[in-house]
Amino acid sequence: MIKQLSLPVLVLASALLAQPAAFAAAPAQPAAQPKLVVVLVVDGLPNEQVLRYRDQFGQGGLRRMLDQGASFSNAHQAHGITVTAIGHSAVLTGAYPYVHGIIGNNWIDPQTGKSVYCTEDTNYHYLNEETKPSDGTAPTRLKVDTLGDQLRYATGGQAKVVAVSGKDRGAILLAGKTGTAYMYMDKTGNFASSSYYMQQHPAWVQQYQASKPQDRYYGKTWAPLLPASAYAGDAPEELNQVKAGTHNRLPFSYYSESGNIDADYYNLLKTGPYLDQLTLDFARAAVEGENLGRNPAGVPDLLGVSLSAHDYVNHAFGPESKLSHDHLQRVDRMLAEFFSYLDKRVGMDNVLVVLTADHGFPNTPEFSRTQHIDAERIDGSAMMKALDQHLSAKFGGAKLLGAWSLPNIHLDYQQIEKSGLKREEVENAAARFLLAQKGIVEAYTRTQLESGAANTTRMATLMRRAWNREASGDLMVVTKPYWYFGTGSSGTSHGSPYAYDTNVPLLIMGKRWIKPGAYGQYAEVVDIAPTLAHLLHVRPPAGAEGRVLTESLQ
Repeated sequence: MIKQLSLPVLVLASALLAQPAAFAAAPAQPAAQPKLVVVLVVDGLPNEQVLRYRDQFGQGGLRRMLDQGASFSNAHQAHGITVTAIGHSAVLTGAYPYVHGIIGNNWIDPQTGKSVYCTEDTNYHYLNEETKPSDGTAPTRLKVDTLGDQLRYATGGQAKVVAVSGKDRGAILLAGKTGTAYMYMDKTGNFASSSYYMQQHPAWVQQYQASKPQDRYYGKTWAPLLPASAYAGDAPEELNQVKAGTHNRLPFSYYSESGNIDADYYNLLKTGPYLDQLTLDFARAAVEGENLGRNPAGVPDLLGVSLSAHDYVNHAFGPESKLSHDHLQRVDRMLAEFFSYLDKRVGMDNVLVVLTADHGFPNTPEFSRTQHIDAERIDGSAMMKALDQHLSAKFGGAKLLGAWSLPNIHLDYQQIEKSGLKREEVENAAARFLLAQKGIVEAYTRTQLESGAANTTRMATLMRRAWNREASGDLMVVTKPYWYFGTGSSGTSHGSPYAYDTNVPLLIMGKRWIKPGAYGQYAEVVDIAPTLAHLLHVRPPAGAEGRVLTESLQ
């Protein structure tokens, strides 16, 4: 027999069903937005250096981020041409070059056949500094917006977005379209902006410049930070030959041959820790001058800081060198001081910090060969001269090779049409020749890239992402691993789709938003912008293709 419920019980049950919200647990409220987002880019820092030297870091810098934040060991700049401008563009656009339009530091303009620089715009000039036509002054060539632009849009322009770097492209491509960029001037040692952003520096910048902090390092010496035993695993210094008039050993002194503080001295500061120290000092001045993190409108602010010197050090000496090793230890200590400053000024509980790099680095060929790795430099000019001669001989003497900025190569369409040839025929002939050259493993043609006919390997995917239909060449070449385009007998360079160039640190710290841990999931630098957009409750940038790193969120 089924027992019937009494009327009062039925009434109570009906009331419970009708008003579930009154008795359900209240949904968890999302954490308040950070007051300040700090995006740090260490130019030219391969993730392997962070892992290799971790035990030597101090407590407050990189190790703090590794211990208290989320660290992604399998994070990549996931495009095939890994250079500074493209990598910086990826950080806050969340986009690849085929969308954001920055296809290199320099490239050939297909319309003019002339080389252009990623952030040049002759409509603008540096404030109170010499400006050359090819100097970086504006984000004109960046085809999409950034996270900072979206933050300013969402707050009605009340959020402040400031970026500072030792390189103009490092600052400009982080600042986006509506932020403000300040860059190091290697003729004067000042940090300055351009007329794209303002007509006159604010008072705090003028005061900072007047104090001339860049002059305090004249005659100073960069000496090893750690005991000699700490560098025992580094490459032998003898691999870098001592050359008259150059510096390639520690201690490394900063002076000018003239005996005076001049442009030579300010340029020399770029190689070593003092440029990065000046950059962080200027970033502190910006935090105070713009009151970042204390926005009276109650909205978040964004500070982008690109530390440029590690790239210069790795180019000159290689990531296996004692100089690179020591420089990263010094960057670590500088970051510890910067985080301590932010803790006092804003409170680290109110700050979200992201650290990444624009690209990694291969070892120098000289070192790689001691490890039984096939590594060489390729003379790009000689290879292009040979290609020009080959095409001319094959197609009746016509000069079919246009301009080139490797790995991009342009053909001369007018000559092709004048000769009654098909573009695809010339492309294929050029590709076959290039694939026969020593050190070249792939050559992608415009026809392949436009039609989607390129193979589906990871390399092909990365190269397609790096190719922009309007700006890129008619062929793109890829070198063998550990080979690169360059001449000379020392140093190294980057730019390939291989892991040593693509695998970069991706560290995120902010205890109210981030779940600490070491994450092995595949991640990309383009994931940073969507993740920050999610935490800031703003629209992702227009070209963003990354994912929200939900596994690392509280």
